[in-house]
Amino acid sequence: MARHRIHPRIPGPAGRPVTAARDNPAMGMPGLASRPRYVSVVGGTEADESVLTLAEEVGRLLAQRDCIVVTGGRAGVAEAACRGAVLAGGSTVGILPGTTRAEANPYVTVAVPTGVGEARNALVVMDTAAVIALPGAYGTLSEVAFALLAGTPVIVLGEGWDVTGTVPARTAADAVDLALDLDRGA
Repeated sequence: MARHRIHPRIPGPAGRPVTAARDNPAMGMPGLASRPRYVSVVGGTEADESVLTLAEEVGRLLAQRDCIVVTGGRAGVAEAACRGAVLAGGSTVGILPGTTRAEANPYVTVAVPTGVGEARNALVVMDTAAVIALPGAYGTLSEVAFALLAGTPVIVLGEGWDVTGTVPARTAADAVDLALDLDRGA
């Protein structure tokens, strides 16, 4: 039986087929868009108005810096951060605990249903440039812990978190600046 190739092989450097974006000789060429940085914004599903205002400002500032905002995708801090980003022309990713995209807040541009419940908290902070943590509860604390275990910078904004290894910020602008300055991939 003949083998059929689903994807053609594209010759890359030294005649090898291109197997990943990092092998693509076009990546990093002048005139092509660079890859955006992903920054997680975490915090409570239930939060007071001052925290929601901070979260929205963080989302807006990240979008203005060409970052993609990653959240848990539902209400509270996640919705406020997504709203700020989207209203500033940015993109958001919502990592959802359930199995349907319908649970995402209206400002999530890419909804990812996981079906793993609160275990998805590890995914919210996985492989992001940094995490900005606002006040929340145990779910937020688990996201902070997963990020620190992965060596991801965690910026704490607002009252409530005094966790070894995190970096405090006084304002939304400070939090975004710190997140992008401490980005381990930069």
